[in-house]
Amino acid sequence: MADAVGSASAKRMCCSVPERLQLHGAMLALQFGYAGFHVVSRAALNMGISKLVFPVYRNIIALLMLLPFAYFLEKKDRPAITLNFLVQFFLLALIGITANQGFYLLGLDNTSPTFASAIQNSVPAITFLMAAVLRIEHVRLNRKDGIAKVVGTIFCVAGASVITLYKGPTIYSPTPPLQMMRLMGNATSIVSSSSSSSSSSAIMSTLGDANGKSWTLGCLYLIGHCLSWSGWLVFQAPVLKKYPARLSVTSYTCFFGLIQFIVIAAIFERDAQAWIFHNGGEVFSILYAGVVASGIAFAVQIWCIDRGGPVFVAVYQPVQTLVVAIMASVALGEEFYLGGIIGAVLIIVGLYLVLWGKNEERKFGLIAQANSRAGILSTPEHVNNRKSQAKTSLTQPLIPPSTENV
Repeated sequence: MADAVGSASAKRMCCSVPERLQLHGAMLALQFGYAGFHVVSRAALNMGISKLVFPVYRNIIALLMLLPFAYFLEKKDRPAITLNFLVQFFLLALIGITANQGFYLLGLDNTSPTFASAIQNSVPAITFLMAAVLRIEHVRLNRKDGIAKVVGTIFCVAGASVITLYKGPTIYSPTPPLQMMRLMGNATSIVSSSSSSSSSSAIMSTLGDANGKSWTLGCLYLIGHCLSWSGWLVFQAPVLKKYPARLSVTSYTCFFGLIQFIVIAAIFERDAQAWIFHNGGEVFSILYAGVVASGIAFAVQIWCIDRGGPVFVAVYQPVQTLVVAIMASVALGEEFYLGGIIGAVLIIVGLYLVLWGKNEERKFGLIAQANSRAGILSTPEHVNNRKSQAKTSLTQPLIPPSTENV
């Protein structure tokens, strides 16, 4: 009984939070998770983990997380599965899982986490363009809401680009914790575990190192990653209208993505040792990727797409670069430059403009809907019907209009 009362009160507290605040909070948390994923993924590649085995394990963990929730929570909401739905889920997996994750790992391996995070800021612009071409997102440049969304998207991309490309004078210079760890490692170099410490330091110090790699090829891979991600965000919206069970859509997509990666890995990964974990760092990176960057991120992202639309989700992408800059400053002791401050201001202004534009667009829609209803009610036929109904109710107020079913 107490548990029932507690769950009911928790549900009331959750419902008391406006959905708009829930969406913003979910998207901010999602960007923090993705920001950590950039560093974790590069660390995994530096440790020698296979670029084909890594996504297989990642999607296995994500599917095991999502499947029970999708099965039990969406029993009543889940439509009957058809061949048409299976084809759509397969294509979503091909775009959003296989191409998206595959291009990202190939691009990250040839560039750096900072650059990968920066180039992902093209996702809002690409998503906005795709959604506008497919008429999922309406853009009216003759109204202030349309202009605000376009200008806000440009501001978001510009702000994240400033953070990456322009440093400026140093604003904040903390004591690098990595330097302190190295000093402590030198002081205790006589300990037998010094070799493992130096190897972990080497991994951390080369997170952004892409020596011997093809930077141009890495950029092309990351552009393919951004195109795949934008297409995934856009094409999920019409699928959710026909198949409103969000977790089930994510589970089916993850399942088909896993099958596709297994087939690719079975063909191209011939080394059996690639499927074996060699240290705790590999296990942690795979768990983080599967639980945070796939399981939780997919569920949160598809809920936000269903409630806020693909552009709302994509416009938060530049926040990730800001989060990466802050995390690097706090955790790794990197200096914070004037460019970061300017970029942060541009990102905040851009987000405000886009969200304000979407809010104004919603107001325009409500006004138009109210006007159309008022126009229907004021037509001569409706006026005559209301007069006749009023006359009937006055002359025969207690007699039903029909007695066929009495």
